[in-house]
Amino acid sequence: MPDEPTRPNRETRAAERDEAQTTAHADREPTPEEEERAEELTLDPEVVEHEQEMAERGVNQKGEGRIP
Repeated sequence: MPDEPTRPNRETRAAERDEAQTTAHADREPTPEEEERAEELTLDPEVVEHEQEMAERGVNQKGEGRIP
């Protein structure tokens, strides 16, 4: 592999621009079996409390990291 830096071409730049505009999303819906299994799980109360605390912090965050 050469140690020289490379310069992206126009196609690469266009692909990067398109990718940057894509919002995050699930690649597919859960299967009925996956949904059923998720509903059967018991949540750890400490984890639930921590998640709620982090969500509250995110809502009150200023700048990057803020939850809209």
